[in-house]
Amino acid sequence: MTDTFQAQLDSPIGVLTLVASDEGLRKILWEDQAEQAGGATVAASHRVLAAASAQLTEYFAGDRAEFDLPLDLIGTDFQKAAWLALADVPYGETRSYGEQAECIGRTGAFRAVGAANGKNPIPIVLPCHRIVGADGSLTGFAGGLEMKQRLLALEQAQQSFDI
Repeated sequence: MTDTFQAQLDSPIGVLTLVASDEGLRKILWEDQAEQAGGATVAASHRVLAAASAQLTEYFAGDRAEFDLPLDLIGTDFQKAAWLALADVPYGETRSYGEQAECIGRTGAFRAVGAANGKNPIPIVLPCHRIVGADGSLTGFAGGLEMKQRLLALEQAQQSFDI
C-alpha cells in the first residue's frame, strides 16, 4: 500500500483537505469530507502538498488559471480520461457533459461522464465545476451547487478584471 499524506488549506470557500502520495495529488476534500482522508499522515511540508497548497492559494487570489501538479489518480480508464479532460476547459468558461464526452471520443456518453465527474477526486484542479447541463444550467457537483456557483463566479469575476 502506498503511503499517503494530508494537509489542510484554509481557503475562501472553507477548509480543504489535500491528500497526496509521493506520486502526486490524490484528493481535494471539502470540509464535510475531511474524514475521507483515511489514515493519511499529516505532512504539510510534503512536496506535492506544499505545491498544491501554493497553487490553490494563487488560484483563489486570481493569480493562477491553470494548475501544474503531479496527479496520482485512482479510477477506471474511463474515469481518468473524463477527469483529465476537465483540465482542458478554459478558466472562466463552461462546457456541457456532452461536449466533455466528445472530447474523450465517447460521443453520447454524457451520463457516464456525469457519473465520472461526480467521483472526481481532485475538484478545482480538475475543474468539474466548469461542466454544466446542455442548456447551461448548473447540475450536480460533489461540493454542492452553491459551491459550484461560487467557483464559477470567482473565475468569471477574475476574468473580467484581466480584460
